Amino acid sequence: MVHLDWKIRTVKLATCSCDYGCPCEFNAPPTRRPCEGFEASEIIEGHFGDMRLDRLRFGATFRWPGPLHEGGGTAQGIIDERADQAQREAIIKILSGEEQEPTTMFNIIGGTIAAEEDTLYLPIDMAWDMAARSGHIDIPGVAKGNFEPIRNPVTGKPHYAKITLNDGFEFHEAEMASADAEGTGEIKFNCAGRYAFLIDVSYGPHGIIA
Repeated sequence: MVHLDWKIRTVKLATCSCDYGCPCEFNAPPTRRPCEGFEASEIIEGHFGDMRLDRLRFGATFRWPGPLHEGGGTAQGIIDERADQAQREAIIKILSGEEQEPTTMFNIIGGTIAAEEDTLYLPIDMAWDMAARSGHIDIPGVAKGNFEPIRNPVTGKPHYAKITLNDGFEFHEAEMASADAEGTGEIKFNCAGRYAFLIDVSYGPHGIIA
């Protein structure tokens, strides 16, 4: 049940253990099991009721034993240490899907999680260049990843690609990338040259905001 007006415009970098293209986006099983990885987002501008959330960051590490829709996932959330107590509580309410209608982004993903590790409050170092399909995330003691364009295997030149989803609940369009990522916290993984994406997207109580 949605009680408050809120909106966040975010830039997200995400990667998982699957090959380029991520079968989830095509209703297919993961290329490797378990499916594991991590993501981080910066709120470019946002509010939760009257509270501002601009420039705060949040992220998560995750693992699912098989396809996401089958559930059984484990996740650990990380919230920017710069957030005060009220902002932390607001971000948790958003990420939990508590303040979002069913069949929307945070509500759907939350429904696939069976176990949650303790939420951490840490610095989240991240940067990106959307046009270059590059960036990095570093969450001390938890996970880190470097993002770069997919490379042509013959010429080595950047190979630019997008995924477009007319009815996507996480995004409508995402820039594809390649990532090397390592999880060193409660959820451990080590992936090289795997699926990654960068998106600039806005969410609210009713899902994606065009």
